[in-house]
Amino acid sequence: MADNRTWTQEDKWWEQNFNSRPYAAGRRYDDFRPAYRYGFESGQHHLGRTWDDVKSDLRTGWDKFEHRGAGGAAWENVKDAVRDAWHRITGQHDLDVERMSESNVSKSSRTR
Repeated sequence: MADNRTWTQEDKWWEQNFNSRPYAAGRRYDDFRPAYRYGFESGQHHLGRTWDDVKSDLRTGWDKFEHRGAGGAAWENVKDAVRDAWHRITGQHDLDVERMSESNVSKSSRTR
């Protein structure tokens, strides 16, 4: 999926669409801008790898990311935005099993 999109194009897209994301409730775009950029740049760099393959490396790299800014947000506060940008640029939309609760699994099993 990683085509010739630039960060400038992605930045505009995320600014217009970030507020539809559940983690963005009550937050400003600038809170997530570095995370979206990190996910975008990392997705381009790690083409062919899955989110699960790279998430621990990205977690470590977040603290060193040059565009994070002084006093940037902790990984736990931005990881969902990084993953969103990663998925958007790589075209991967893996099922996030870690976030699927047992109650959701039980509900889907009962509806079959």
